[in-house]
Amino acid sequence: MNELWLAGRGLACALGPDVGHAVAALRQGGVAPARFEVPGGFGWPYFALPAEDGDWLERTCRTVRRVARESGALDTPRRGPLFVASSSIDLGEREASGDFERDFHAFAETLAETLDWQGPVFTVSTACTSAHNAVLSAGAWLRAGDAAEALVLGIELANRLTVAGFGSMQLLAPDAAQPLGASRRGLVLGEAVAALRLTSARGTARWRVAGGANVVDGRDPAGAVPSAVEAMCREALQRSGLTAAQIGLVKLQAAGSPANDASEIDGLRRVFGSGLPPLVSLKAAIGHTLGASGAAELALLTACLETGAWPSSVHAHDPTLGARLAAQAPPDARYVLANILGFGGGHAALVLEDRGGAPA
Repeated sequence: MNELWLAGRGLACALGPDVGHAVAALRQGGVAPARFEVPGGFGWPYFALPAEDGDWLERTCRTVRRVARESGALDTPRRGPLFVASSSIDLGEREASGDFERDFHAFAETLAETLDWQGPVFTVSTACTSAHNAVLSAGAWLRAGDAAEALVLGIELANRLTVAGFGSMQLLAPDAAQPLGASRRGLVLGEAVAALRLTSARGTARWRVAGGANVVDGRDPAGAVPSAVEAMCREALQRSGLTAAQIGLVKLQAAGSPANDASEIDGLRRVFGSGLPPLVSLKAAIGHTLGASGAAELALLTACLETGAWPSSVHAHDPTLGARLAAQAPPDARYVLANILGFGGGHAALVLEDRGGAPA
């Protein structure tokens, strides 16, 4: 079986239009969320992309081209599979145009056209686990030798239905997200467009996708299930050929939800025991970007580990959880477990190995 390497990445999020700007913004303490207003006088904090000219689809295509170019995907033959991962797909454009009749897959085909993509095109929409599942699907193609390269696009852009829907469920924080925080009151949503260029040939790639898992347990359709978190982690470790003791960092889902943060830590303790590895959450820096979060957070996290930039965590941690976010990047995290948990019982994890640059 072939290996799976992260050969390139691109990211546009509230921190900036590319990975470099995002890292620089983190070094300066991050950015404050804007505010998203919906009819009826309701509004919540929201991590929006920097404003650009053009209608919804023009802006989206322009941003997708930019992040794909940053990942290096536009310098390839573009004949491998393209995976478009999103929760809301093109709902923002449909709200603006009033056209809700077009085919669900049409958005992915539009993006393939704007990239002049020649390979097969797939839509992956499994709520918040969409981008992680897209990486797992791309890995199946590349490891089996059915393609040499693949591109995963994680896309989540503003729309009223998503924000109002989360707000109506009372899941949104009124001010700021506090992952694992003592006063956490909910999550803050955000926009992101991310590109992960995956290849079966290492080349100059530093990061290897060692394995992963997707476990669906719908006993709590809107929340995490500790036993499913445990099963997800154990399967991801088994598929990676690793033990829990070899994990040097866990990127949490933790978004500031009173219940879900606790459930995730409970599940992790079943795997790691009382001595949890260092923990990090990126959602207080870029928001919960839903279906794009797997790709967006992998792009940002790998850049953070390479540069030493790190999301600040100034809020007080919840002492009942017995877990804290790491204040800085761990210096020796060869293996990283990256979790994404989502609506519908989705629990997905990827394991990355830091191989420290190009082979000799």
